Parts: sequence; structure tokens; C-alpha cells
Amino acid sequence: MTKTELRKIYKEKRKAISSKDKLKYDDLILLQLQKLYFENVQVLLTYWPMELEPNMQIVTSYIKHTNYALRVAYPVTNFSNNTMCAIGVEDDTSFTTNTFGLTEPKNGEEINANEIDIVFVPLFIFDLRGYRVGYGKGFYDKFLASCKNDVIKIGFCYFEPIEKIDDTNNFDIPLNYCITPHNIYEF
Repeated sequence: MTKTELRKIYKEKRKAISSKDKLKYDDLILLQLQKLYFENVQVLLTYWPMELEPNMQIVTSYIKHTNYALRVAYPVTNFSNNTMCAIGVEDDTSFTTNTFGLTEPKNGEEINANEIDIVFVPLFIFDLRGYRVGYGKGFYDKFLASCKNDVIKIGFCYFEPIEKIDDTNNFDIPLNYCITPHNIYEF
């Protein structure tokens, strides 16, 4: 299936998850993440979850708890050219939700993409090769192309992978890991 078809299907599948199951799946995803260990991680780019996405707040809090010196950044998007930058945040950073429903830091210092060690990447679904269906604007693929070669790219998904996304492109960047409630996939 194509990204457009998959985006529509998995958007509906996410809507069908009950609040109770979502909480359970978020906890199970966190338990899966705890099986991984990353050395020498200094900078994490995470994101504020949109409605019905896995709870990145608990995942980010866990990573921060295991590495007190970790610098955390959030994306700030530019819809005029479909790019984003990473903005470092502190405990007292204020966030705002833009007209597209993305919650972003109001201020902070921009962090160079090649300084980032781990990127949490949003998605609807992924395939067995590590490719993902995102929101369709290419923000993350463009950003990841400017990161260092060994940046760790992790997706989080409520669903197990499909076999193959039919319309991947040369500019699509696969994940290194995708974590579901029941498995960790490494690519």
C-alpha cells in the first residue's frame, strides 16, 4: 500500500484505541524502551505528541532520568519551506501549539543537527525495513539528512509493522529502531 493509503488506515486505527488501552500501550512501550541502553548520548530530539500518538512525555522523562546531563530539544517547524530546527529546552521552557496542532517551544537555543545523538521520530506505521509513514511533509527526513551519520533514529508505534511501504523514495530515511507495545524492531 502507499503512504497515503496507510496514513488514512492507521489514523483510523489509532482513533479506535480506547483511552484505557492507550495508557496500557504507552506503559508497555516504555517497558520495551527500558531494554535498550545507549552510551554517550548527550542530545535528544524528542517531540510533543499530537492527539492519539504514543506518550512521548513519559519516554522522554525516562531517558532524561537515566542520563542527568542529557540536553533535550524539540522541533520547531517552518511550514513555508517544510523544514524544522531543533530547539533546546529547560524545565521552565514554555510551549505553544501552532495552527497545525504541533506543540513547540516558544524560545530556546537552536541546536545544530550534527550535535544530536538520538531522534524520536513520529509515525503512523512502519515496515520491516525500517521505513515509516509520517504526516507527509518530509520534515523529519529533511532534518535527518542533516544529522550525523550515526544518529540513532527511534520510532514508537502502537501497531506491529507491515511488510512493505510501496512508495518509499530515495530521500526517505529508515529508522534504526521502532518500539511497539510488544516488540523492539532493529533495522
